[in-house]
Amino acid sequence: MSSYFKDKVVVVTGGTEGIGKALVEQLIVAGAKVATCGRNHDKLYHLQSTFPSVPLHTMVADVSRENDCRRFMETTIKVFGGIDILINNAGISMRALFKETDIEVIRNVMEINFFGMVYCTKYALPSIIERKGTIVGVSSIAGYRGLPGRSGYSASKFAMKGWLESIKTELVDDGVHVMWVCPGFTTSNIRNAALMQDGSTAGESPMEEGKMMSAETCAGHILTSIRKKKRSLILTSIGKRTVFLQKVFPRLSDKLTHRFFFKKGKLVK
Repeated sequence: MSSYFKDKVVVVTGGTEGIGKALVEQLIVAGAKVATCGRNHDKLYHLQSTFPSVPLHTMVADVSRENDCRRFMETTIKVFGGIDILINNAGISMRALFKETDIEVIRNVMEINFFGMVYCTKYALPSIIERKGTIVGVSSIAGYRGLPGRSGYSASKFAMKGWLESIKTELVDDGVHVMWVCPGFTTSNIRNAALMQDGSTAGESPMEEGKMMSAETCAGHILTSIRKKKRSLILTSIGKRTVFLQKVFPRLSDKLTHRFFFKKGKLVK
């Protein structure tokens, strides 16, 4: 893996924690020139301090803001001369029944998860085309199977997959590779930071985080799939099983999904 990523310019959005941070760390070890962004200045500063002598460009940016995405791509190109790989990783989840949820919560999730990817890709695209590079979207099993309590999140991930599939076909003649990866349940802060029905932060995870795939293992699989130029990647046994059941036995998938997320009529996960 090291030789493939060595000296390549790789942009990872949302690189201060979870899968994004694991990707940044492994790419640095592999010899890549890495650019990453996040909304928390202190976390970016800590990341920069951890790797003081490597080619690492960081910027405080909110991917839901088009100008932030434009400036991040422009400064990355200015610092490193171009972009070889863009990994659209930044994202946010939600945990609330739609009937109880403010519309603004859905809009916020879509702005970050979907439009953030669109903005970043738009401003990185000329350089990626020039270098015949790769565009990656970190999606979710929720992009194949709508999950209760995550209606906005599922919508954003379905949109991500459809959009990436569209531009994948558009960019064939430009020599650009486009792919999407679906980690399944992975240890990260995304459930703690999930938005509740009123837009407040959950602050805790309803899942058993210790039994999930680690962010480091997930990042390793993602980088391998990028190197092999796969079309898509679905991770974890439950993730693969969910996608299979949704495709072949959708009614059974409905039943099992409801059983997993609800207890006595109440959303518990």
